[in-house]
Amino acid sequence: MSRSAHTLSGQSRGKRALSIVFAVISVVYLMPIFLVLMNAFKSNSAVNMDTFAFPNSETFMGWQNFIKGMTFGNYPFPKAVFISFFITLVSAGLILLCCSMAAWYIARVGSPICKIVYYLCIFSMVVPFQMVMFTLARTANTVKIPYFDFLAGSIQKIALNTPWTIPTIYLGFGAGLAIFMFVGFVKSIPIEIEEAAAIDGCGPVRTFFMVVMPMLKPTLISVGILEIMWVWNDFLLPYLVLDRNEYMTIPILIQYLKGSYGTVDLGATMALILLSILPVIIFYLLCQKHIIKGVAAGAVKG
Repeated sequence: MSRSAHTLSGQSRGKRALSIVFAVISVVYLMPIFLVLMNAFKSNSAVNMDTFAFPNSETFMGWQNFIKGMTFGNYPFPKAVFISFFITLVSAGLILLCCSMAAWYIARVGSPICKIVYYLCIFSMVVPFQMVMFTLARTANTVKIPYFDFLAGSIQKIALNTPWTIPTIYLGFGAGLAIFMFVGFVKSIPIEIEEAAAIDGCGPVRTFFMVVMPMLKPTLISVGILEIMWVWNDFLLPYLVLDRNEYMTIPILIQYLKGSYGTVDLGATMALILLSILPVIIFYLLCQKHIIKGVAAGAVKG
């Protein structure tokens, strides 16, 4: 056997071994989802006694767990779904709009202040949420944002502990990663394109929305996917900030699936967990190809 053939054979065995390793890792990562799927259709006692067993004729509950989970307690499940969708979509949209504009300004101006802001955004990515969560919870209850109430005809104030204002908090926590990715992509855009737009009479705002933003599409989609998955699954921030007597997201509602003496119906809990992760899985499968494109496009440029 020639040396080249031996080398190709060794490379083939190496690729096969890597495929097996990654297949095993994928199964390990998907195992929790399979467990949730199995236990969502089993009775509560079956989930407690034999978590890893498949449903059978005695333990299969059909859709009863889903019905019980959606009707348990006094808080309506459709309201929790609406609040989760509202917070997720508004927060992601706010992050994409504000951070893309900020990243464009940082990348093009390049002043010392812009560099400081950029490095602060990077630093915020490594700061644990637990360091600021208690201060944040108190601040959300005390700080009020003024707004004009058209019905009352006067200026009112609203605290940050509502679904309508919590996206501003998510903007602060999500800005670090978003600006980091956007700055990397903006640096790859030839500045001559923006100079040509300025010669044609475009101002900074028009240049951004009509020239820069369309070219940011890969990174916009990628950052949007990551932010939507983060906000939708987030439990701790809404739990600390929102007034839980009035507002609950789906993760918070699942936490409240408790009966008398603190007992938990694991079957109903698994059913609601499955319902909560299905939108994220479907959304990710439809948009996963854009993640790689966006990350590659937003790689740090020199």
